[in-house]
Amino acid sequence: MIILKTIEELASLKGPIVLAAGTFDGLHLGHQALIRCAMEEADSVNGTAVVMTFDRHPASVVRPGMAPKILTRNDQKISLLEGIGVTALLLLEFTPELASVPAEEFIASLVAACHPLRMICVGSQWSFGKGGTGTIALLEQMGREKEFSVTQIDPVEVGGSAISSTRIRTAIAAGNFAEATACLGRPYFLTGMVVKGAGLGVTIGFPTANLDVEGMQLPPDGVYAVRVTTKGFQLSGVCNIGVRPTVDPSSSHRTVEVHLFDVTRDVVGKELSVEFVQYLRSEQKFSGLEELTTQIQRDCSIARAHL
Repeated sequence: MIILKTIEELASLKGPIVLAAGTFDGLHLGHQALIRCAMEEADSVNGTAVVMTFDRHPASVVRPGMAPKILTRNDQKISLLEGIGVTALLLLEFTPELASVPAEEFIASLVAACHPLRMICVGSQWSFGKGGTGTIALLEQMGREKEFSVTQIDPVEVGGSAISSTRIRTAIAAGNFAEATACLGRPYFLTGMVVKGAGLGVTIGFPTANLDVEGMQLPPDGVYAVRVTTKGFQLSGVCNIGVRPTVDPSSSHRTVEVHLFDVTRDVVGKELSVEFVQYLRSEQKFSGLEELTTQIQRDCSIARAHL
């Protein structure tokens, strides 16, 4: 897949250009329908379909105190896009400078770079430009002036309700993985890079992979039986999400730790995708490491039975 970082680089692609524009956090079934629309249109005119999105959620820049937790990081999003056949991605760095560009100027820059711009496909809630003042109506008006068409994709529904990234975040926060999976069109995974921890797990016989999940939407605190994928390998284990009250009683920082069954190699620096198969219990504070170790042994036995 070709990955572009600036609007000007669109000039290097074979036209006509069909853009699928959006934040695409989670790349759920609604996002996939929008992108397929762009791909089909590009195929019909022997052009190039380009997914246009941002390197971070725009809200993290324009209203950081209200920014949502994210569902997919960039590397995971890129992998998912490749999986559905996307061949070109415009991944723009969302900066305060970009956020300040007027809506008309932003679209004009796209038109100028493409040879030519044939269509922009967007969702029903998409807005763009400084202050989010760019509406579908403005986009359609500019399309008439600049000679490109606009296709607005209606929301895709599951269970009688529209799919949205917000709906999926709410489901994950409640531990409703079945609903998240139905909206995503694939099993829900929490993906993160393994970072070096304090090493306590090794001393009690249960080494853990500590995941960097900063900014990610997390399931409820507790212990889970999990399946883990890394570099095409599938593993099993138990995962604890929470504040580790037994070993760090003063901390309120939520962590995600995975003990992988029958794995002895170091996984620091590797990316793990964790699928939550079964909730086992709530996170508890134990009297000490001996009681904690005994409970982890029980957790592992129960998890192996589920897995």
